[in-house]
Amino acid sequence: MPLPVLALFIAAFAFGTTEFVIAGVLPEVAAGLGISIPTAGYLVSAYAIGIAIGGPLMTVATRRVPRRTLLIGLAIAFTVGQVACALAPGFASMLLIRVLVAIAHGVYFGVAMVVAVGLVPPEKRGMAVALVLAGLTVSNIVGVPAGAAIGNAFGWRTTFWAMFCLGLVSLAAIVLLLPRAEAAARTEGNLAGEVRVLGRQQVWSTLIIMLMLMIGQFVPFTYITPLLQEVTGLDASVVPLVLLLNGVGCTLGVFIGGRLADISLMPSMIALLVVQSFVLTAMYFAAPYPVPMAAIVFLWGMVNFAIGTPIQTRILTWTADAPNLASSMIPSGFNIGIAAAASIGALLLGAGWGYRSLPVLGIGAMAVAVVVASLSFAAERRAGAVPPARAGD
Repeated sequence: MPLPVLALFIAAFAFGTTEFVIAGVLPEVAAGLGISIPTAGYLVSAYAIGIAIGGPLMTVATRRVPRRTLLIGLAIAFTVGQVACALAPGFASMLLIRVLVAIAHGVYFGVAMVVAVGLVPPEKRGMAVALVLAGLTVSNIVGVPAGAAIGNAFGWRTTFWAMFCLGLVSLAAIVLLLPRAEAAARTEGNLAGEVRVLGRQQVWSTLIIMLMLMIGQFVPFTYITPLLQEVTGLDASVVPLVLLLNGVGCTLGVFIGGRLADISLMPSMIALLVVQSFVLTAMYFAAPYPVPMAAIVFLWGMVNFAIGTPIQTRILTWTADAPNLASSMIPSGFNIGIAAAASIGALLLGAGWGYRSLPVLGIGAMAVAVVVASLSFAAERRAGAVPPARAGD
């Protein structure tokens, strides 16, 4: 891993950990702040909203700031935010702090992706995106369990002090490893130009594919624990092991997707979407059987994140001349998709669908994604369209 990209990976790991670690200490946080666990759950949803809405708005507001300077500022905001969380006296202050950190999160991933692809030659952009995205998946395998363990042993506030230390490491990595010249540039294009690139069919069609991907993953994943317990029949103590398998699969998928994106981006994306439809079909039939279901959960995570890498690579490739707002739409789009998927799943369950039926909606979503991707790729080839040059080239 190139050292500058390693710095971006470390900060991505930190942001990913602080987003999801709250779930691992939610009962302790609720007790400590004197609120109910459902109320504490708003700390999770508010973070997603902060990324989805605040991220793009702040990205527009900071579009003239040099990228290296902005990344350093975001790492400082993250680090200070962890101290504030550790010292938060009540729920309202904790909620506000989480939203502010989430806004920094949304800006960070957009900027980090742009910087990462600018640090490597065009034929390695997919792997550069994969390395940054791996920070999120590794955070779920290592950071979140470690943070939860620290909170359970020493109290939830200690978890955020540990996150503060991780923030210092991230800040040092960005300052020391990120080259000044390569990561300093910032496109000054006006807002109209930034918005205009979102109208390119390669961009909006890929955002649709992203939404379908999130439905295929998070409609079942939001309810994966009751699915595994009530349908598969797993004991509660075994569920974390299956989720660990899913996390390992996600991490492998990131790098598989990065490699495939560098070899043949759109054919790889379309093929992976087809494969995921078969995986979701297999999940429906394997749900009552523990061993096959565990294997399917592993494959499901792997293929999902393998698709996510070329999705992000395509957006970055086709917005290279005005990447600021478009890059921020990546984390925003993913979080909107996550929120929508959770709501759709709740509606389905409320309408009488069982947990086992949730992957069926994902099969339909993958079918839509395959159609959209195929039509987009065909239109691109008919027009002989060529991606724009990177800003500053």
